[in-house]
Amino acid sequence: MGQSNINLGALIGSRICHDLISPIGAINNGLELLDMSGGAPGPEMDLIQESVGNASARIRYFRVAFGAAGEQMMGRAEIVSIIKDVMQGSRLNVAWGPMDAQPRSHVRMAFLALLCVETAMPYGGRIEISQDGGQWLLHGHADKLNIDEALWDILATKEAPDDLRPAQVQFALLPLIAGDMNRQTVTEIGKSEIKLRF
Repeated sequence: MGQSNINLGALIGSRICHDLISPIGAINNGLELLDMSGGAPGPEMDLIQESVGNASARIRYFRVAFGAAGEQMMGRAEIVSIIKDVMQGSRLNVAWGPMDAQPRSHVRMAFLALLCVETAMPYGGRIEISQDGGQWLLHGHADKLNIDEALWDILATKEAPDDLRPAQVQFALLPLIAGDMNRQTVTEIGKSEIKLRF
């Protein structure tokens, strides 16, 4: 996959997220108006509101992770808000360390890396995201990890198997994007912790 294919895929991701966020936002606004007018409270409305909120959070996250990324800056408040919303109801606790604004391209790699680390922690845990001297580190801690070695090998080899599933695409995309930015993905996996650097 060359740079042009990555860019085309990113533009497609941006377009899909851009086109979906407006109708989902409109549904959410409609639900708020219904609630304000005292209409139809109950478990059905709660389920709809929860589902719309979840969809909106995922689209915001995916727009950064899989969309086109320039060098525009993303503020800490926006990044933390996206992570908090997408992790709501999850067994994972994610801590975003950098205090200052970050280039969107760096946040994109961090979000892809977070999706990778998340797959190793299906039983929950804590993931800390930090940056020091230009190098990023995602450090996951859990009582129990579930490591699919074939997936983690992709980060080193940059060679994705033909049977890679859509839910695993971050493993193929992260090393390619990192390589285009002259970075290398490095992992350390222990019994109860996992580190991913780029």
